[in-house]
Amino acid sequence: MLTLLYFAWVRESIGTDSETITLPAAITTVSDLLDWLATRSPGHAQALADRSRIHVAVDQQFARPESPIIGAREIALFPPVTGG
Repeated sequence: MLTLLYFAWVRESIGTDSETITLPAAITTVSDLLDWLATRSPGHAQALADRSRIHVAVDQQFARPESPIIGAREIALFPPVTGG
């Protein structure tokens, strides 16, 4: 089982702050995951429409689209964070 965490406007678009899922075997990278998630609901599609606005952490480590997710326990999706 994999826990997905959603933050800020990503959470608001999807309508939940987290979900626990079992991924299809074909989902092996961050990019695969985002493609698959975008098909799950209109909220998911809206949140993931512009991938340049999404950051991903796999087991609390920043990840790139090609990063593997096999064996991950937690994946977080969030917008870029700025400070001031």
